[in-house]
Amino acid sequence: MRLVAALPVSLLACLPALAQLSLPDPPYTPPDPSTATQTANGTVPNRQWSNLIGNLLYFYDEQRSGKLPPAERVPWRNDSALEDGSDVNLDLTGGYYDAGDYVKYTFPLSFSLMSICWGALDAGQGYELANQTAYLDDMLRWGLDWLVKAHSSSNTLFVQVGDGNLDNAYWGGDRTIPTPRPSYQINDTSPGTDAAAQASAAFAACSALYANRTLSATSATTALANSSYASTLQRHANELYAFAIDASGGMQTYQTAVPQSGDAYASSAYTDDLAIAALFLALTNSGSNGTSYYADAVKWFYSGNLGPQLHLGDETVFNWDAKTPGVPILAAQLASSYPDVASGSNATLEVWQSVIEGYFDGIVNGRGRSYLTDGGLLIFPGDSDEASLNPALNVAMLMMRYAQSNLTTSQDARDRYTAFAQGQLNYALGKNPMSVPYVVGTHPNSPANPHSAISTGFAPPNGSLTAPEDLDGDPPEEAYVLFGGVVGGPAADDRFWDLRSDWVQNEVALDYTAPLLTLAAQALVRGDGDPYYTQVRAGAYEEVRPGGWPCDAAIQTGCKHSGLSTGGKIAVGVVVSVVGVIIVALGAYWVWRVRGRRY
Repeated sequence: MRLVAALPVSLLACLPALAQLSLPDPPYTPPDPSTATQTANGTVPNRQWSNLIGNLLYFYDEQRSGKLPPAERVPWRNDSALEDGSDVNLDLTGGYYDAGDYVKYTFPLSFSLMSICWGALDAGQGYELANQTAYLDDMLRWGLDWLVKAHSSSNTLFVQVGDGNLDNAYWGGDRTIPTPRPSYQINDTSPGTDAAAQASAAFAACSALYANRTLSATSATTALANSSYASTLQRHANELYAFAIDASGGMQTYQTAVPQSGDAYASSAYTDDLAIAALFLALTNSGSNGTSYYADAVKWFYSGNLGPQLHLGDETVFNWDAKTPGVPILAAQLASSYPDVASGSNATLEVWQSVIEGYFDGIVNGRGRSYLTDGGLLIFPGDSDEASLNPALNVAMLMMRYAQSNLTTSQDARDRYTAFAQGQLNYALGKNPMSVPYVVGTHPNSPANPHSAISTGFAPPNGSLTAPEDLDGDPPEEAYVLFGGVVGGPAADDRFWDLRSDWVQNEVALDYTAPLLTLAAQALVRGDGDPYYTQVRAGAYEEVRPGGWPCDAAIQTGCKHSGLSTGGKIAVGVVVSVVGVIIVALGAYWVWRVRGRRY
């Protein structure tokens, strides 16, 4: 009551217009995983795809921070982190915990919201068919409303709440999250071009969704139309873009201003963020403003040298750090759906088609740096090392979007991209050597031990930060099922151990789940048959579950050591090289002396 009483009359008048969709009653709750082995028997809409979308959205409820609403569906979650922002005299409560811990990061959250809103612009009807549009609205607003708080003034954006080091030392429930939880910001004198631009892109993409703009006239949704909310998001998008390009401190990556965020989410560049933000702003603006933003995007694409990042051998991924592969696709969608926006520009639809099809063809034909595992998972060396499924699912999402938007230059290209994307989707949903659908709680073979402090149920003794000595065995089973969480994924040899301590394979994250949401919505719009996991036999994973241990950044027990550390190997290599140079030099000197005596 005190909050409402404090609101200005003008804002109170806007509340009905800003109101979100009513949630279903009774609410959706995830079905028993055993139901995933049953076919939908041709039901329309497909019950299995609908349940998958429902579970994936439910995951975001499980990751909520702050004061939970009365209609919160997750019975084991509690109000948490209710003092966030108090160190800067702001209310920064709410939002989402990023992954398996309790830190809130703006950069990957903004990317996740942008990705999901973009997917709904393409395939919003999928959420309607699944009866999940109200939950999509609820999920988006929980994140966007927190971003509004984080954007506390035109040139200030809070990019992190919580101490990563303190938080990583804590392995317990949401009632005793350790403090202090410092708030970190970028501002006019200490800017973060990438973080500001990515937040702008999230606001603009979601503003377009609520403004009923569309990138696909046949599969978009109108159910979320809310002009007042769209206008609020648009204002923040405009201000953040202006902040990104005009800050008095110049342009720089955000971890330059906030090195604490770089420990977990260091950005490699900022022109890709500027380019994709400008394109979404072009979508939300009409007339000359839209054309101006489109021209900006073209400028950032070429001045940032983004094109070579899509060339064979150098092709980048699409994720929270790298937006480059998404830029030509969104630009092509704009040039096709809103040709007036691209009018007068040399960056025509044909230019973008050439760029993106060169990128996709290299992946599909195996001519670039990526490759398929024996089981069929797309791997980008380096980028796939700590979350193998995420690059593959993001590529699948982009390919399916491009193909289903009828933007390909030939039917053959459309068929090849669709088939490749479907292969990656099927792999994630159980068509893999482990027979594991990599979505928690969705199938009897789903991962049972996600790396998540929220769901594990471990209680540190006497409120300490002590983690259990045996993270995999204490407790023997996780207290709660983290429904809908997409885990990092298997090793490059397709093996998956399902170990709680292995954050590389088993951690969940906001951005891991995002591309699968769009892929599932696209499948419902297309009227696809059942998700592949209905064909996966319960218990098949236990028959092939690997023994021993993995070898990755989290667990080195399974690594084959030569007896020397990496530093030792380097030292030996240096010594051998130096000795070799000396021997060669002495040999040359001896030959010269002998030759001198002979002649």
